[in-house]
Amino acid sequence: MMRILLLLTIVLASCAGPQPDSTVELPPAAPSEALEGSDSNLEPQTQADPPITPLSKGPVNPPRFVKTSLAGISIEAITFDSRSHFLAVADQAQGPGSIWPDCRAAGQSTGGIAAINAGFFTPEGKPLGKVITNGKSTGEINRASSLGSGFYIRSSSGTMDLIRREKFNSARQALQSGPFLVENGSAVGGLSDKQSSARSIVAYDGRSQWVIARTGACSLSQLARALQGNSIGDTTLQQVLNLDGGRSSEFWASDKVSGGPHFERPFWNKAVRNFLVVRSR
Repeated sequence: MMRILLLLTIVLASCAGPQPDSTVELPPAAPSEALEGSDSNLEPQTQADPPITPLSKGPVNPPRFVKTSLAGISIEAITFDSRSHFLAVADQAQGPGSIWPDCRAAGQSTGGIAAINAGFFTPEGKPLGKVITNGKSTGEINRASSLGSGFYIRSSSGTMDLIRREKFNSARQALQSGPFLVENGSAVGGLSDKQSSARSIVAYDGRSQWVIARTGACSLSQLARALQGNSIGDTTLQQVLNLDGGRSSEFWASDKVSGGPHFERPFWNKAVRNFLVVRSR
């Protein structure tokens, strides 16, 4: 009887299917492709925001007007901390001078304490690159010229950054300009050393100290060499982006800025399309 039961057990076991191996893992799903160069006006998702850089430690210094000189180039600037202030993009949809005749008018009417002219524009008054104000986008990404090699961006979370156009996706506020003059503390190579003009720049230290500035006449190459490894006020210059210069270059600081007020706009200057305005958070 026992032999019959043993034979029956062997036969039933041989008919059963193979048991699953509980240690087998499915292959991982392929990662989704990153979106690049989006022209979307939608609010950016979290992954589209710029990398958050560590903020400076210690007390927040108030905005300050600085007048200095580097390598013989005169510089008028505002230094501020992004923990207390930010740069807003003020654009004129109907073209240069259609709302504000200069940066002082733009700054005052938008609640700012300082302002500077910003991006390049065509003879017809259209932006030469992408501009986004409070989520509203205009212009197209300038992929062909060094005048559009970089972006100032501010995400919906309030993070500010200066990035290469290849890294741009979307932002709450954005302004395309260029070329970069300083990256990671070093002067960018291959810049023009021929034309000498007044320059406008936006810069920061890679953390929370920012600068907007207007310079005396110089070439792009001269300015890059003068800025590398240096500071304006208490801001070490890690990233510096060139804005529209020459007859577009103008600068304003209100009496709410330590060392102000100050307004610099030669009578021969022309009306511009947009501005960067320093505002309180």
